[in-house]
Amino acid sequence: MSPEATLERGESPDATRGGTPFLLAFALLKLVIHLVTAGGYGWFRDEFYYIACSDHLAWGYVDHPPLSIFLLRLSRAVLGDSILAVRLLPAAAGAATVFVAGWICRRLGGGRLGQALAMISVIAAPAVLAIDHFYSMNAFDFLIWSVAAAILVRLLRGGDRRLWLLLGLVMGLGLLNKISVLWLGFGLAVGLLATPERRWLRTPWPWAAGAVSALCFLPYVLWEVANGWPTLEFMRNASGLKMLPHSPLGFLAEQVLMMNPFTLPIWGAGLVFLMVSKEGRPFRILGVIFLAVLALLMLNGSSRAYYLTPAYPMLFAAGGVAIERWLSRWQARGAEWGTRLLKPALVSILLSGGAALAPFGLPVLPVETYIRYAALLGIAPAHEENSRLGSLPQHFADMFGWEEIVAAVAEAYRALPPQEQAVAGIYAQNYGEAGAIDFLGPRYGLPHAVSGHNNYWLWGLREYSGKVMIILGGDEADNQAVCESLQQVGTTHCGYCMPYEDNLPVYVCRGLKLSPRELWPAVKNFI
Repeated sequence: MSPEATLERGESPDATRGGTPFLLAFALLKLVIHLVTAGGYGWFRDEFYYIACSDHLAWGYVDHPPLSIFLLRLSRAVLGDSILAVRLLPAAAGAATVFVAGWICRRLGGGRLGQALAMISVIAAPAVLAIDHFYSMNAFDFLIWSVAAAILVRLLRGGDRRLWLLLGLVMGLGLLNKISVLWLGFGLAVGLLATPERRWLRTPWPWAAGAVSALCFLPYVLWEVANGWPTLEFMRNASGLKMLPHSPLGFLAEQVLMMNPFTLPIWGAGLVFLMVSKEGRPFRILGVIFLAVLALLMLNGSSRAYYLTPAYPMLFAAGGVAIERWLSRWQARGAEWGTRLLKPALVSILLSGGAALAPFGLPVLPVETYIRYAALLGIAPAHEENSRLGSLPQHFADMFGWEEIVAAVAEAYRALPPQEQAVAGIYAQNYGEAGAIDFLGPRYGLPHAVSGHNNYWLWGLREYSGKVMIILGGDEADNQAVCESLQQVGTTHCGYCMPYEDNLPVYVCRGLKLSPRELWPAVKNFI
């Protein structure tokens, strides 16, 4: 069959090439990248918190739903608590996302080149590399958005209507992982209303999908009701006190940098393909979903730039198809030699660009080398929160200092008389410090920490009487106000860590002026 005839059928000339092994090869590349770099600079702050949450299984937490925590508990039970074991699941989720992006490209009509461009674009994005590097719900969020898009593509290509129920299940599980899947639901609703796919609204299937999602989400909602809607308080505080405002143009600029400027032609072509081209018209709802979520986050004014990143794999898939078809048209018009050279050049540029920017997502360079490299490229540490940065961006700085912090607390604990050690508790200012003490502290013989930060506040003061408390950080005057006796016994030093974790005073508080029950409501910090 001639290239012209193939294009008229809406397929790329090599659309039938590149089976499952081809997709698996790129997924395996992604997995290997993360397994090789898993140790990196060390544990990430939030990982300590998620491990602590997995020791307190519940249907909800102040700052996230429960699914990723259940998965972590299962992973720890099977694989243990090594840093490689904990980070295996997000690495696998990232690899699966690469596979799904290639599958979507193939279902849109893309051949080997288009699939390769789509999958390499996912691999090459620094934001995706960073998110898939450590344990959090975000790696699973990427996969869930991509799987939802894949199911939608299958429906658009005439798949069984019952796939709507599967889509509802996937989005319901997504909500149990991260409530930002509501943005995907918003985009899907806008897409249904704004495209000919509104025909589905006259059938029971989208409504049934919504019911399935709501049923999955119900246990978490009931937990919120039972605990006084703590997540709403958390989101209100984070938006007003923690997050830095951004302009729409600034938000867009961050998208280009986070997703790798070398991938801009891919996802840009994908958006044009979906929204403008005749070939992309049957799948236009995907472009509308992206634009609707983009507008929502831009207008919010304080959304983090990475919130949009789960929507990109479907654009990469569409972009792979678009570029492949454009090259095929040029080839059909007699530019065969040029297109033969251009195809490997595109792949090489993407791979080279991904390698050049990989150090901004993965800890692959020694710290001092990274600092010089970032300065050479003129890339300053990303700053999206209302806190001071040092020489490293926060996603790297939060991998430093935990051993030093726990060691400083342990030194204060060992200096206590045995009778005070027997009743002493440890109070930390945030969940990172508390989680690090809980996870790393047993090797020093430390008791568990308590904190007023997020879910640590719900777990309370444990069994501590308050007679003797080691307090890590905090304002001295505030600490003095609640202690009969306050003595500074040490200071933390943690080098490349976040500045607010460096030079923290370590106090010994003897005798709380209020009972723990009276004091606890005042230390709540949902942010």
